[in-house]
Amino acid sequence: MATESKYTEDNIRSLDWKEHIRMRPGMYIGKLGDGSSPDDGIYILIKEVLDNCIDEFVMGAGKTIEVSVKDTSVTVRDYGRGIPLGKVVDVVSKMNTGGKYDSKAFKKSVGLNGVGTKAVNALSNYFKVQSIRDNQMTFAEFERGELTHKSDIETSSLRKGTKVTFTPDTKIFLKYKFRSEYIIKMIKNYVYLNTGLTIIYNGEKYFSENGLKDLLEENIADESMLFPIVHLLEDDIEIALTYSKAQYSEEFHSFVNGQHTTQGGTHQNAYREAVVKTIRDYFNKNYDASDVRKSIVTAVSIKVMEPVFESQTKTKLGSTEMGGGLPTVRTFINDFVKRKFDNYLHRNPDVAEKIQKKIIQAEKERKELSGIRKLARDRAKKANLHNKKLRDCRIHLGDMKKDNRLDTTLFITEGDSASGSITKSRNVNTQAVFSLKGKPLNSYGLSKKIVYENEEFNLLQSALNIEDGIENLRYNNIVIATDADVDGMHIRLLLITFFLQFFPELIKEGHLYILETPLFRVRDKKETFYCYSEQERRYAIEKLRGKPEITRFKGLGEISPDEFVHFIGNDIRLDPVMLDKEMPIEKLLEFYMGKNTPDRQKFIIQNLKVELDLAEEL
Repeated sequence: MATESKYTEDNIRSLDWKEHIRMRPGMYIGKLGDGSSPDDGIYILIKEVLDNCIDEFVMGAGKTIEVSVKDTSVTVRDYGRGIPLGKVVDVVSKMNTGGKYDSKAFKKSVGLNGVGTKAVNALSNYFKVQSIRDNQMTFAEFERGELTHKSDIETSSLRKGTKVTFTPDTKIFLKYKFRSEYIIKMIKNYVYLNTGLTIIYNGEKYFSENGLKDLLEENIADESMLFPIVHLLEDDIEIALTYSKAQYSEEFHSFVNGQHTTQGGTHQNAYREAVVKTIRDYFNKNYDASDVRKSIVTAVSIKVMEPVFESQTKTKLGSTEMGGGLPTVRTFINDFVKRKFDNYLHRNPDVAEKIQKKIIQAEKERKELSGIRKLARDRAKKANLHNKKLRDCRIHLGDMKKDNRLDTTLFITEGDSASGSITKSRNVNTQAVFSLKGKPLNSYGLSKKIVYENEEFNLLQSALNIEDGIENLRYNNIVIATDADVDGMHIRLLLITFFLQFFPELIKEGHLYILETPLFRVRDKKETFYCYSEQERRYAIEKLRGKPEITRFKGLGEISPDEFVHFIGNDIRLDPVMLDKEMPIEKLLEFYMGKNTPDRQKFIIQNLKVELDLAEEL
C-alpha cells in the first residue's frame, strides 16, 4: 500500500524574484541552449537589454547604441535619458518595477511587464548597470541577482545614458558560445525597424535608410526577385513585398513594436489574409489562397498600444486590439493593405501582370500535384504505422501535457546501427529520430513533384509537417547526423540540397544543423576525453600523459548508446547551416550540385584534403 505523502505548512515556501527566475529560466528566456541556435537563451538576454535601449530611441532619446561581445562578456551602452539615479537598483532587481508601466512615457514599448533586465540580472554570473544623467552617475553590481556593490551618486562628465555589462551564468548556460552571425541578424532587424538608429557592434556600424525594404533585400537577391520590392508605410504600419522566381514556399517576416515575432501571431495572420483578399479583389477572381501566397517574400511591422504576447520571449503576438482608439489589428491591417497595395497595383499594371502569371502557374502546378499529394499523404500515413523510419518524441505522441516546440529536435540519420544508437540514447521526451535508407536522391533542378514521388522525401516532409510551409513545423531543430567520412559528407550535401531546393526558409530561420560527433576517444583507467579534432586529440594525450588508449570512431554506428548520450545531451555540439547572402540559393545549388566544373573540383579537393590527410595519418 502506497504511503501518503505529507502536505503541511513546511511544504509551502515563497521564492524571491531571483530564485524564481533561476528555478524556471524557460518561463523568461525560452530554451537555454549553447548558442548554436538563434533562439537560445544567451541571445534572449542580449535582446532584453537591447529592447530597453530601443524604447529610449523610440521616445526620441539617443540615436546610437553600442554593443560589445568579447568571449562570454556582453556590454550594451545607449545614449538615452538614463535610469533615474535613485532607482537604478530597483529597476534591475525588483519585479513589477519600471518606467514602462507609465503608458505616457512608453506608449508603444516592446516590454511592458518590467521583467526583462531582472531576468538578465538573475541569470548572470556578473551583472553591472550604470546610469548617467544630469551630469551625475551611479552604478550597481550583482552576482546571480544578489547585489554586491552600489556606488554613491557622483559627478560625471560622461554622456547621459545607460550601460549594462553581464556574463551569462555558467551554472544555467553550461557550455555556451556567442555566434556573431545571430547577433548581427538581431541587430540588423533592430535598425531595419528603427530608421535613423545606428547600432555599433564590436566596432562595426549598422544603419538602415529604407526599413523593411532593406530587410527583404538582405533576404533575397536582386536576380531572384520577380519585381522590385513594393515598400508601403504609414503611421504604425509598414510592409515590403515581392515574389521569388525560384522559391516554392511563402516567406513572411513579422514585427510588433520593433520585436521580431518569429512565431507570428494575430498581426501576421491578418496580413496574410489581407494580401490574399486584396489580390483577389484586384483581379476579381477567387484564387486559392495558397496559390496567391506561393513564392511570396514579404514583411510587415506594426505598432500596438500595450501589446500582449503569448510568452515572455515575445515571439508571438496575442493582441487583437491596436489600442489608442484604432480599430482591431485585423481591420487596421486589412484597411491599409487594401488601400495602399491596391493603389500600387493600379499604378503598376506590369507588376500586377507578373503576380497574376505567378498565381496561374502556381494553380497549374497545384492541380498537377493534387492527385500525387493525396496518394503521398496516404502512403506516409501507412508508412508511419507500419515501419520505424520515424521514432517520434513524447511531446508529439501526446504523452506530455505541454507542447513546447522550442525544445524539440529531429535527428536525420542513415543506417540501422547509427539510428539505433541515437534512438537508445536520446531524450525520448523531446528528441525524435528519422532513419534514411541509403543515400537520398539528388534533387537539384527537380520540381516539387519529386518530393511526393520519392518515398524518403515524402516521409521526411510528412514527419516535419512542412507540406504547406514551415508555420506548423513539428521540430524546432532539424539535425543531420551522418558519419564524418566521404559518404557521410555526401549524404549531408544531398539533404541540404533538398532543403535549399524546396524549403529554404528552414535554413533562413535557423532550424537546420549538422551534428558534430567525436572523431576520437582518448582514455586511461581514470579519465576519458572525447575529441572532435586532431588538436583536441593532441591535448588529451598531453593531459593524460603516458600511453592512453586511442580509438578512432569511423562511423556513428561504432559509438555505443551509453557513449552517444554524451553527444546528444547537454554537451551536444551543433554546427548551424547558414546561407551566405552574397551567393543566391540558385547559384549555391548550381555550384555544389550542378555540372562538375573546374571551380567545384578545386573547392572539393581543397576542403577534403585536411580530412584525407588525417585519415592517412591514422
